[in-house]
Amino acid sequence: MKLRIATYNIHKGVSAFGRKARIHGIKEAIDLLDADLVFLQEVQGQHDLHAENHTLWPQESQHAFLAGQSHHAAYGMNAVYEHGHHGNALLSRYPIASFTNHDVSDHAYEQRGILHAIVQIEQVQVHCFVIHLGLFAGSRRRQIQALINTIKQDLPANAPLVIAGDFNDWSQRLSQTLYQELGVIEAFDVEAQGPASRFSLKGMRKILSKNTSGHARTFPAGLPWLCLDRVYLRGFKVNEARVMKGAPWTTLSDHVPITAILELQDQAGNA
Repeated sequence: MKLRIATYNIHKGVSAFGRKARIHGIKEAIDLLDADLVFLQEVQGQHDLHAENHTLWPQESQHAFLAGQSHHAAYGMNAVYEHGHHGNALLSRYPIASFTNHDVSDHAYEQRGILHAIVQIEQVQVHCFVIHLGLFAGSRRRQIQALINTIKQDLPANAPLVIAGDFNDWSQRLSQTLYQELGVIEAFDVEAQGPASRFSLKGMRKILSKNTSGHARTFPAGLPWLCLDRVYLRGFKVNEARVMKGAPWTTLSDHVPITAILELQDQAGNA
């Protein structure tokens, strides 16, 4: 079974300082990705001022608008303010069996959450986590540890995982923890994926000794340099991973999206 996925920070569907609405262009661009699962950050669940100031602003929430008729949607409300709220969302071609939003806010100035959705794909339940971590390194470490604790406590040990979103990890210090604690791979980190199995002694030594990675450069959109957006996987083989650069992506948000084509593996690691 193959899946096409994407992750994208949409900057609330507006240009800098909210001067221009970008949400319609973002919908058209996301539709062109033709992804089965879309992990979205900075999704505006409600914004009364934008609705008042921008003509043709969608009447429904952004996650419902972007899902349209082709996808199911789950939304996790994180930041709440007088005129609205925003958070993370998952769009899925497959039924969403359930979803929960975990509050991982680390201090009063940043409201952060991790959206956990269970997607029923044929006979398999895939656990999807939509991530948007904090701006401070200490916050990110504690938020990642909260994610790890949730996965270890609440999920079967061999449950297929997709953890995707904006990690704000410009120093690239979080991957080693995720590799070691959850046995995941990162879609663009080819060096960490092989040839040695990560479950072998040689594979684990390789992972723990790595100082660099091949994570995708996704920010800023005009000239992507920082590796902020990631896709971590367990139970999947990565057939292809791409960064979406150039038009129209450079004008829609401050991030560019990344996509991956995945193939579900059995418990023995066979696709």
